[in-house]
Amino acid sequence: MVDLPGGAFTMGSDSHYAEEAPAHQVRVDGFTIESTAVTNVEFAAFVEATGYVTVAERDLDPADYPGAPPENLQPGSLVFTPTPGPVDLRHLSQWWTWKPGASWRHPQGPRSSVEAKGDHPVVHVAHEDAQAYASWVGGRLPTEAEWEYAARGGLEGAAYTWGEEARPGGRIMANTWDGPDFPWRSTGESGFLRTAPVGSFPPNGFGLFDMAGNVWEWTDDWWSERHPGRSQGSCCLPSNPRGGSLEESYDRAQPQFRVGRKVVKGGSHLCADSYCLRYRPAARRPQMLDTGTSHQGFRCVRPGGRDGAA
Repeated sequence: MVDLPGGAFTMGSDSHYAEEAPAHQVRVDGFTIESTAVTNVEFAAFVEATGYVTVAERDLDPADYPGAPPENLQPGSLVFTPTPGPVDLRHLSQWWTWKPGASWRHPQGPRSSVEAKGDHPVVHVAHEDAQAYASWVGGRLPTEAEWEYAARGGLEGAAYTWGEEARPGGRIMANTWDGPDFPWRSTGESGFLRTAPVGSFPPNGFGLFDMAGNVWEWTDDWWSERHPGRSQGSCCLPSNPRGGSLEESYDRAQPQFRVGRKVVKGGSHLCADSYCLRYRPAARRPQMLDTGTSHQGFRCVRPGGRDGAA
């Protein structure tokens, strides 16, 4: 755990994707955050101690998924599956496959295992799974503002967790997709095609690892299409801001699914500059509460932290 001071910082960005805007000043109180994402070994200890069963391992109720094919109504999760060649990047269903039997124990499907990946981030965790673990260790999930403050590592307004250049001096700083040929061919330059052991890349200025790339990380804020920004005429910075509401978080493109969405941060090993330049502190995406994937993880926070300003 790393103690962080409270302070003000610029949240969001006006330079990339619309959902990151507007850039605005906020303040957060001090808090303590895990230096890495929760690993398979750590999550296994939680499961062994509590008998917890993740969402991906539970039977599905057909009433909750109207119109879903029967073969999909069994325990499983979404697994990244490289395509045989170039595809239309507007249709992500071409590289995401629902695999029965996929779970945190079997990240690529029922024949895979985490036995040799104890130090990799746990994946296929839904929001309630992450919450359950966080409660077990006496913590909670971070707010979006806390997560972004931590990811910036004290660099005010920088594009990346380490500065302004994607590869300073040609050095690879995070586990992201290598090369322009997503989702079918990676150069493998980083040495990893999927998740990497936590801490495989340099920490940020706060000593936190993998705040960019490797796996997306849950926050506890409801998704909103844009940041609210600062209230007109307000004389004070927003303090410990939270996201939108459950109602606002629903996916308008899929009105048949009344499933809330939370903000996820940090990007993953599937972030390619040609498609998903989201391994940046300001980047944000919505994720349905009940959906884990092979590139979705989390880390925990606790109240406290050092006093002081960023």
